[in-house]
Amino acid sequence: MNTGKLLETILPSERIKTRLIDLVAYAADAGFYHLQPKAVVQPVSEEEVKALFQFSRTHKIPLTFRTGGTSLSGQSITDGILVDLSQYWNKILVEESGASVRVQPGITGAMVNAHLKKHFKKIGPDPASINSAMIGGILSNNASGMCCGVSKNSYHTTKYIRFILPDGRSYSTENAEDYVRIITELPDLCKTLLLLREQILGDDSLLNLIRNKYKTKNTVGYSVNAFVDYQNPLDILAHLLIGAEGTLGFIAEAVMTTVPDYPAKSTSLLFFSDIYAACQAIVPLTVSGAEAVELMDRASLRSIEHMDGVPAVIKFLPETAAALLVEYQANSDAELQAKVNSFHSLGSDISLLHPAEFTTDPVQQAFLWKVRKGMFPAVGAVRKSGTTVILEDVAFPVASLGDAILDLQVLFKKHQYENAIIFGHAKDGNIHFVVTQAFESQFEIERYDSFLKEVVTLVVEKYHGTLKAEHGTGRNMAPFVETEWGGEIYQIMKTLKEAIDPENLLNPGVIINSDKNAHIKNLKDLPRVEEEVDKCMECGFCEHKCPSRDITLTPRRRIVVRRAILKLKRQGDKKQYKELLQQYQYEGLDTCAVDGLCATACPVDINTGMLVKRLRRENHSETANSLALFTARNFKLVENSVKLGVAGGLGINSLLGDQSLLKLTKGLKKSIPAVPLWSNQIKLSPSIVKKQPRQLSAGGVVYFPTCISRVMGGSADKKKSTIETFISISEKAGVEFRIPDDISGTCCGQIYSSKGFGKAFEYTANETIEKLWRWTEQGRFPVVLDITSCTHTLLTCSSVLTEANKQKYDRIKIIDSIDYVLDYLLPKVDVKKTKDKIVLHPVCSLQKMGLEGKFVKIAAQLAKEVKIPMHSGCCGMAGDRGFLFPELTAAATRPEALEVQQQEFDGYYSSSKTCEIAMSEAVGKNYESIMCLLDECI
Repeated sequence: MNTGKLLETILPSERIKTRLIDLVAYAADAGFYHLQPKAVVQPVSEEEVKALFQFSRTHKIPLTFRTGGTSLSGQSITDGILVDLSQYWNKILVEESGASVRVQPGITGAMVNAHLKKHFKKIGPDPASINSAMIGGILSNNASGMCCGVSKNSYHTTKYIRFILPDGRSYSTENAEDYVRIITELPDLCKTLLLLREQILGDDSLLNLIRNKYKTKNTVGYSVNAFVDYQNPLDILAHLLIGAEGTLGFIAEAVMTTVPDYPAKSTSLLFFSDIYAACQAIVPLTVSGAEAVELMDRASLRSIEHMDGVPAVIKFLPETAAALLVEYQANSDAELQAKVNSFHSLGSDISLLHPAEFTTDPVQQAFLWKVRKGMFPAVGAVRKSGTTVILEDVAFPVASLGDAILDLQVLFKKHQYENAIIFGHAKDGNIHFVVTQAFESQFEIERYDSFLKEVVTLVVEKYHGTLKAEHGTGRNMAPFVETEWGGEIYQIMKTLKEAIDPENLLNPGVIINSDKNAHIKNLKDLPRVEEEVDKCMECGFCEHKCPSRDITLTPRRRIVVRRAILKLKRQGDKKQYKELLQQYQYEGLDTCAVDGLCATACPVDINTGMLVKRLRRENHSETANSLALFTARNFKLVENSVKLGVAGGLGINSLLGDQSLLKLTKGLKKSIPAVPLWSNQIKLSPSIVKKQPRQLSAGGVVYFPTCISRVMGGSADKKKSTIETFISISEKAGVEFRIPDDISGTCCGQIYSSKGFGKAFEYTANETIEKLWRWTEQGRFPVVLDITSCTHTLLTCSSVLTEANKQKYDRIKIIDSIDYVLDYLLPKVDVKKTKDKIVLHPVCSLQKMGLEGKFVKIAAQLAKEVKIPMHSGCCGMAGDRGFLFPELTAAATRPEALEVQQQEFDGYYSSSKTCEIAMSEAVGKNYESIMCLLDECI
């Protein structure tokens, strides 16, 4: 059966993925199971989803819905058809002044919160993966999180949902007529739901079990509390879908009730002598008003103690120590202080190793939460190569938490999990423990099986806790649902599944699974590959940052495919190895912008761009490397040739019409893909005619006009060029500068670095540093660059420098135009006018260099209202890559451009010429350097 061809009867071919690289890339999620789908599809409407349900029934092929793929229990993978909702299901509408929000399943929780921020609201669930986790998974797993508890989880904050059942019928709890229609259309299902409800209400033991279970977090099995909380079949069914992990239906839209996002917060990392002392402090801290109380044992603290910025005291804590990350939140500073005072009044109720230090600094707070959220992946980074990271998620009664943790640690030792760590949401008795495990032998599989079964006994029988507090049942705990709930409620769950999905075609094997060994089947193999790859445990935290996420692969998928390529090679499967390698060239290498923003979201700082650069470098022939080195050694010739080409292109446009060269290069690209696409934003730079001072005075700077500014730095609006603007603002501020006489032919080397031409980059970097040493009079004066990505390239080039040039480099002060404007110029000028409303595009390098705050500060002094789009990110231009692969830039800029186009602005600003070109093309407005804004305002 050719599943892909059959699917073309209901979906267009461009939204059906059946190539080997597609199937391999989607075979993994953040958990430790692996299933390769038959096809990946991307529906755009409810009608297409209904058609997929019909297709599934007709051909008896299972369906599994997936959004962010951050699930940890194996519930978002399949060997059937994987329905990817991450691209076309991201609509959002804030309602009732932020009191509620209407969302589709393919928008991330963080993006929803960004829309709600101005209303001081947020959604209730706050999982650690919220930047990457999408609403579909948040609802389908009944996600909660760190400050959420039970009362603010997905189940309790979902106001309305619209859903589609496997038979293709759709209903909405927002429509009164649907309450009648469902009874008319599905009488047998409604009768079953009401009979199950009567069965529960008529048996006190079942009723009390359900009530007690849901006093704490619980995502094991179906949300059977819906039978207790609701009377109408539609309400019961709607709430059963929350936490059903996509096994009962498809949630097309939800209206969620929001919760306060308190503006005032105070955070502290508290240290205790041992885990038991930390657990004893949980109740007093909760009573004092702490919104979050996050537990970390000594092993978990050790996993992050070497991160930059982590308090030094962590390295010197005793071996038995533990910590609680505590946060108080309030509507005002006074209210917040009152809560912090409540903490200080606890006195002897808690026993601290060190006095508490609270911070209200948002940057410090964000860092503390990043540390906490990154513990799971951080363990993954330091694990032994070839092992898998397993994150279990259990809950105990808070009063028993200390004893339960000590018992868990005994099991770690018994089963030889020497590097296990424990952390979690202490207020709720919800803890996560992480172990690393190889599944390469039957012995290892049996070790895990034996360990997990003892954990089940400990949690369920000794402490009457829950086996999955917030991560969902998935495949991991499906064999133990009956163990936790007992036979009668498990039979209720099976009856429910059979009534709604009688053919078991919707995410089979998840939640209800008769195979008692399902938890040790289809285990993910993470073979030893290479340094950059081995650290990754496929959490997916990086994906929302990736500019190619909507057209080819994400960083996670690049690594998943890379692992598969090397596995096929080792297995000797030449046919599939060759096929996958060929497909990886475009999907994995050509369309990676190597911007490195993935590393800013990765808890273990994996920069997939560095991997891609290395692979590009290894792919180059000796001829290609020699040619690149030749151009590096003769860059003045290259520069003049490009300038000549730009002049020629502009000449063609002037003779044949403005769109002539654009149309010509578009046509040529169809037959010769390597032809760069022309942009009408490209304008020739005028010659530098500024008379230079022979000797700089103290306070002066050396200006390094980048090669892009020297060649195509002209303005599309016929204003001053980049170089002319720099000269103008410097003269207005009275800052002396010098442009070196031999600037022509000088380059930072980014063009070679990004393409993987190592020798050419090494030559260029060393040549440039030697020039900077001379221009700056041995480091006496700072050197300013006018393109941020070029600044970043020079600031990170030390690894390729000779020892002599490293010493020079260390004494040269290299600054970006952003530093120059804020620190050197603005203090010396009077702002004569400001613009009303402007929008900024912070380029990748700004974010990596930590200059985004400075960028905003400049804008705030020159405009009354400054907007940074919620969707701002890498534009995909990557130097010249956007000219060679314009589809990458188009996909990368689309979300940001659509957002910007919703309003009119008085100016559009950035700090890198090629990024300005990309954004101008996408938005239809002229983006320019923020130096231009300063020039207009002083």
